[in-house]
Amino acid sequence: MHLVYPRRETSFGIKPAVDVYWYDGGLQPEKPEGWEEAQKYRPESWNPGLSLNHQGGGVIFHGEDDTLVCGCYGADPWLLSGRVPNLPQTERRVESNNHQMDWVRASKESSDSRVETKSNFAESGPFNEMVVMGVLAVRLQGLNKKLKWDGENMQFTNINPDETLTMITKMDPTPGSFSRERTEPFNALEFAEGLIRTNYREGWSLPDMPA
Repeated sequence: MHLVYPRRETSFGIKPAVDVYWYDGGLQPEKPEGWEEAQKYRPESWNPGLSLNHQGGGVIFHGEDDTLVCGCYGADPWLLSGRVPNLPQTERRVESNNHQMDWVRASKESSDSRVETKSNFAESGPFNEMVVMGVLAVRLQGLNKKLKWDGENMQFTNINPDETLTMITKMDPTPGSFSRERTEPFNALEFAEGLIRTNYREGWSLPDMPA
């Protein structure tokens, strides 16, 4: 999956566009330049071998001056140059990395004096769009094509109104068997829109997206 965060203005100034690539299903990106030579700087806790998978996943941040690699959920980060930056702590840390209890704590505090969570919805909401894009791609893989996403309008732009999908409902567990039972074909565009926007019961609706 390829997602582009456009050029934007932040409290730290204007930031350039960022390209994010997500690999799943056992696929991995190409190793960054200098990967093998940098293994001497790898943390001892890192998985042995040259795999990018560490504790269930991996992330590569390509910067202008260096490349940062970490495992799943940011585990054991390190720079390929071997440099160990000495940076001051400027952000509040969440105790034991428990963001769930950080949310509970903020929920109990008065709105007049509440300390925002470190994963408040203003930040986690837009970020989560990237995550659900991966889920949508899996659910719509039967279309067998690259899907183009319009983030501003929350819709796919290249699913035709007459395209259909089927879903596997049963698989033969016998080794070597490829027997599968499927649903009847259904409208792919309506299915995609139903995944993006949920119809809630009366009294439980949410504001239209995008907010």
